[in-house]
Amino acid sequence: MTAKGHTETSAGASPRRSPRGTEAWERLAALAREGGDRPMLTLFADDPRRAERYSLRCGGLLLDYAKNRIDDAVMAALVRLAEDMGVPAGIRALFAGEPVNVSEGRPALHVALRGAERVTGAAGEALRIAVGTELAKARDLAGRVRAGTWRGKTGRAVTDVINIGIGGSDMGPRMLYHALREYAAPDIRCHFIANVDGAEIHSLLAGLDPETTLVIVASKSFATHETRLNANTTRDWFERGLGGSRDEVMGHFVAITENFAEARAFGIPDQQLFRMWDWVGGRYSLWSSIGLAVMISIGPEAFGELLAGAAAMDEHFLTAPLDHNMPVILALLGIWYRNFLGAQSQAVVPYCERLGYFISHLQQLDMESSGKSVSVDGEPLDYPTGTVIWGQTGTNGQHSFFQLIHQGTHLIPVDFIGVVADPLSDAIHHQALLAHMLAQAAALMHGRADPGLPPERRHPGNRPSNVLLLERLTPRNLGALIALYEHKVFTQGLIWNINSFDQWGVDLGRALVGQLLAPDGAGLADIDPSTRRLLGIIRGSQ
Repeated sequence: MTAKGHTETSAGASPRRSPRGTEAWERLAALAREGGDRPMLTLFADDPRRAERYSLRCGGLLLDYAKNRIDDAVMAALVRLAEDMGVPAGIRALFAGEPVNVSEGRPALHVALRGAERVTGAAGEALRIAVGTELAKARDLAGRVRAGTWRGKTGRAVTDVINIGIGGSDMGPRMLYHALREYAAPDIRCHFIANVDGAEIHSLLAGLDPETTLVIVASKSFATHETRLNANTTRDWFERGLGGSRDEVMGHFVAITENFAEARAFGIPDQQLFRMWDWVGGRYSLWSSIGLAVMISIGPEAFGELLAGAAAMDEHFLTAPLDHNMPVILALLGIWYRNFLGAQSQAVVPYCERLGYFISHLQQLDMESSGKSVSVDGEPLDYPTGTVIWGQTGTNGQHSFFQLIHQGTHLIPVDFIGVVADPLSDAIHHQALLAHMLAQAAALMHGRADPGLPPERRHPGNRPSNVLLLERLTPRNLGALIALYEHKVFTQGLIWNINSFDQWGVDLGRALVGQLLAPDGAGLADIDPSTRRLLGIIRGSQ
């Protein structure tokens, strides 16, 4: 199977190897030693066109990466590293539906959710039917809820939607809902519950009316402990508030899952079940029916624009040459700082309050994907992988952690994200907001070296950053932005020779929870003494 427009097989069939064994890696190591701290201001002085040359556009997004510790030699070596590590073949394998998730033997076809035509052959046709069917079902439900024709047990229209999920079943939809509130239906509120903390679910339910509430249980396995506990609590709330049979209460529930049997056992009827597939990872699932709450809020047409924006970035990622490919450029910059200049973290700072949850989404996307210490062949790695992603919206971050970035001993690259035009703001506020963003990026680079200043007031400068500008915060542009970072993470995984699509690291904690919650202390024999003692203290205080 091949991606549309490509005939060669790529599968991850290219031999996978350590990037340290490539000539490009050695070249980059030498460049880092010889000039990794070369002042960026000197680079600008040597190249009057640097700002234009180190800039890319894709649709409504512009990336300015001129304020980085790079020159043409560094970029050429980074691109060569990507070629040596089979990035072009890996990209084609992703879009061809090949089993890029090697530890689980399955493809990672989130790209099919926003453009199944990119997957060809018999599998591609089956995908088009499956994705199209589920999208049509979601559009139908969203349209009926928005029109007030979806009715609960007492015949009243829906005013509140609760999305119960965790991880990718919560972070992505939550982020989209808050980011796209400009497009939200004014008479329908959406709420997101993920934490198993009972104070959250009980506080939310206390302010809602079961007669006008619809619940979406979003869980790929329909067995995640936090989601099932919150769903059980919500079902009990409906039964107390509405009375009647469980079947009548279940008229207020829909489920998005791969495990229909468990959802049916919970009581949800077949006509209210939406399909998830094993070839979609949770952190990549917001494009599917997992985004149902968002579709109800902003409408099917706007949700379609979200998918179209992501599809446009997919096409760019698949077809653009590596040195003009926005996701690849971001990935290569991350490799340069992580593996050659010693940066361990990266700050992401959106200068748009509505993008506050975007940081949380990126944390899961990046750190769950890249937090690996063995190669795709199971060999221990002898080079760093993964970057700690953190941040806050500007301008708030300027009054908290920016001090560390400006004058601390850490090298922390920053991605600044700005929105050029914002109809929800006004000229005075918005010009000030973007001026703050540009000032911070410039100050990080320029520094302040006036010898007349006391040492504590001097800034070393030469701190790198990217600036990403969205023409407007529309569904289309947001879709492109999310897909940009998805593909950045995948590209870095190819270069690090790791599997970006599994997350075995979260399973051990899940297993231990079952032991700790077992009745009568069963299963605690293998738990360490510290954990047993703390559990006893907790249980004794309850």
